[in-house]
Amino acid sequence: MKTYTNLKKKINKKDAIITVMGLGYVGLPMALRFSEKGYEVNAYDTSKHRIDRLKKGVAYINDVTPDRIKKALKRRNFHPTTDAKALNQADAIIICVPTPLRKVKDPDMSYIISASKTLKEQIRSGQVIILESTTYPGTTREVILPRLEKSGLKLDEDFFLAFSPERIDPGNPKYDFTNIPKVLGGMTKKSTELGKALYSKAIKRVVGVSTTEAAEVTKLLENTFRIVNLGLINEFASLCHKLNIDVWEVIKAANTKPFGFMPFYPGPGVGGHCIPADPMYLSWKAHTIGFDTKMIDLAAWVNRNVPHHIVKRAEELLKDRKKKLKGAKVFVVGVTYKKDVNDLRESPSIEIIKILQKKKCNVSYHDPLIPYLNVPGIKMRSSKLTPAALKKQDIVLLITDHSDLDYKMIAKSSKIIFDTRNIFEANGISGENIVKL
Repeated sequence: MKTYTNLKKKINKKDAIITVMGLGYVGLPMALRFSEKGYEVNAYDTSKHRIDRLKKGVAYINDVTPDRIKKALKRRNFHPTTDAKALNQADAIIICVPTPLRKVKDPDMSYIISASKTLKEQIRSGQVIILESTTYPGTTREVILPRLEKSGLKLDEDFFLAFSPERIDPGNPKYDFTNIPKVLGGMTKKSTELGKALYSKAIKRVVGVSTTEAAEVTKLLENTFRIVNLGLINEFASLCHKLNIDVWEVIKAANTKPFGFMPFYPGPGVGGHCIPADPMYLSWKAHTIGFDTKMIDLAAWVNRNVPHHIVKRAEELLKDRKKKLKGAKVFVVGVTYKKDVNDLRESPSIEIIKILQKKKCNVSYHDPLIPYLNVPGIKMRSSKLTPAALKKQDIVLLITDHSDLDYKMIAKSSKIIFDTRNIFEANGISGENIVKL
C-alpha cells in the first residue's frame, strides 16, 4: 500500500520521472507533452540516429515541429537517450514500440518481447508500467507480466502494470494526444488508478476499463470497424463502376440521411500501421481459440486486392485509347499512405508501383514529402511535377491527395488522370481527361 501511495503522490505533485520507450509517431509526441506539463522525461530509443537528431532539435515526424523539440531541450526536463538505465530511474514507464505483422500476417511480437526483457533488467520497486503498443488481447498479461515477475518483484506490491491503446492520427490538425480520450485498463484496480492519474495530467479525458484485455481489444474493435467498412465501400465502388454509377455521388446522397449511416470513402487501398495490421491481431488470436473472424478476413482480403483493381482500371483506360499497359509511361502522384504525412507504412502506392513494374511499365512518381523511395523492390527518386513531365506520360494515377499539389496544372497538363481520391471534383476541377474511381 505504501508503494502505491508514494507513487500516486509523486505523479500528482509532478515529481515522478517518466521514461517513454520508443520515439515514433506515438512515443515522441507523448514524451514532449509530459515534458511540457512539467515532468522530468527520459525519451528512450534504441536508435542512435533518432536520439542524435533529437539532441540537435531535429524533427523526423510530421506532427512534431523542430521548435517544439528545441523548447523541450531548453527546459532541461527532456532527455533523449539510448541508455537503458533511464528505465531504472523512472517512476512511470510507457512502452510505445512497434508491433508489425509478419509476411504470413501473424503478429510480430519481437519488439514487445525485447522491450520487456530490457525492462526486466532495469525494473525496480515503485514503478507503474503502461504498454501502448497495439497488440492482441492477452499480451499484457501473457507476455509482459511474466517477464517482469522474473525480476523477483511482485505485481501490486512492487510494481503496477496497465495497457492503454494509442489513438494517434498522424496529420490530423484537430485531434492530437491531448484531446483524444484515453482508454486504460490495469492488471489490478491500483494499476488502473495509477495509470489514470498519470495520463490525466496530460490528457483531457481518461476512460478506465475493467481489465487490460478490455483495453487491448478496444483498439482492435475501433480499427476492425474501419477495415470492414472500408472493405465494404471499396467493393461497392467496384460494383458501381460495373453498373456505370458514380459511387461518389451515391455516398454524398446517402450521407444526407441523419441517422443510421456513416460515410466511408473508397481509395487505392488501405495503408498505415493501424488499419491493415490491427484487425489481424484479433483475427490471429481468434484463430488460436478456434473462432473464425469471417468479416475481418474478408474485408482484409478485399482491401489487399484494391491495388490490383487500380492497375486493372488503368489498363482499361489505356486500352480505350489504343494503348497497352506494357511499356506505357505511368506517373504515380503521391506515395505516402495518407495526405500530408511522410509515412510509407503499408502504403498502397508501393504495391501499385510494384505491380506496374511487374507488368513492364515505365513507372515514375512524385511526392513532395518523399524525395526518394528505397523500399524492398523499389529504388527511385521523386520526379519533378511540371507540365512538361506530365505531357510525356500516358496516364497519371492520383494516389495520395497532398494539400500542396497544383491540381489545376495537373489537370491541364495530363493526357488522362485516374483520380482514386476524387480530389479534382472536390477542388471544383473537371475535364474529359479526369476519370474517377
